[in-house]
Formats: sequence, structure tokens, C-alpha cells
Amino acid sequence: MCLVQSILMIKINIWFIIIVSKFVGGYYRMDNIMRELEKINYGWKDKYNQIHNNVDNSFADNYVLESPEEVINNQVGVCWDQVELERELFLQRKIKFKTYFIVYYDDTCPTHTFLVYEDNDKYYWFEHSWELFKGIHEYDNEFAALIDIKEKFIKYYEFNNNFNPMNLCIYKYEKPNYGISCLEFYKHCEKGESIVL
Repeated sequence: MCLVQSILMIKINIWFIIIVSKFVGGYYRMDNIMRELEKINYGWKDKYNQIHNNVDNSFADNYVLESPEEVINNQVGVCWDQVELERELFLQRKIKFKTYFIVYYDDTCPTHTFLVYEDNDKYYWFEHSWELFKGIHEYDNEFAALIDIKEKFIKYYEFNNNFNPMNLCIYKYEKPNYGISCLEFYKHCEKGESIVL
């Protein structure tokens, strides 16, 4: 083998190692975050510091948004709380992400918050709290991720043939203050960027 071929083979091997390490490294980081979240159960903390294991009629009046530390200590959080813990974990790892709030305005106002991150020119929906879709979902672009999540949200809640697309809104939102109420959380998210799909 001549010197040129040897150099070419070394360059190809280095390129391959870099590509594989980026893929495996990215997956490894996400897998570690998901593993950290496995300690967290679905539930919420009220303004009296009581823990609830399901969302009931008292949620709207008594819910308080937990800090990431409270989510870890209480080992409980609804999607709103869990996304704040995810935000902290992604920031610590310097991973580029965005957080979203989806809501359907009717008499019950179902919502969901979620995180989408970008890695190696792909977009990923990182989901822990919504048990049915727990995992890391890959998309070619951010728009495709948001459309898929929107469709799953609509299908999951079924809306009894009364679905009005004008009542469904998605907002990209920034970090809220911790300790805020349910209504304050809605208002915070609604100040974010409205996403039209």
C-alpha cells in the first residue's frame, strides 16, 4: 500500500470514528437524561405542599409549578414540572432545545408541555411524562415534529367530534418562574410565540 493510500485510509477511519462518536454520544446523553427522569412519577404538588398522584378537580385551584430540585426531591411532576427538569438537564449539557405548550380551549382545557431538541441536523421530541409516547422520537425537521405531536394530542383527547381547530394553540415558551399557579402558568405560556401549523 502506498503512502497516499495509507493517508487516505487513516482519514476515512478518523472520519468514521467522528461520525459514530457523535451519533452514539448524542444518544448516550439523551439516554442518561431519560434514565434520570425514570425516578419521576406523574403527579403534582399543591400550594399546601401536599403531593397528589393524579390530576383531579382541585388541580386548577391548588397546583404550584415545581422547581427542578422540587421535582427531584418529591419524585413527582406533571408535564409542566417535568419539562422544567428537562430544561435544566439539557442546559447543563449545553444541548440546544425549545419548549412548547399545547392547549385546546374548551370547558376542560387539556394541555401538554414538551421539549424538542436539535442534534446532527435532526429534531427530536423528548417525552417522559406522557406515558403513551414516552421516549425519544426523531424527525427530519422541527415542523414535522410539531405536526406529529399536534396530531397525537388531537387523537388522544378525541374531542367527541366537536373538534374546532381554532381552539387548538401551540406556544413556544421560555422558562417560567417556579411556584406559580395553574392560571399563571397558562398566562406565561400564552405570552410565548404562537406557532401556526
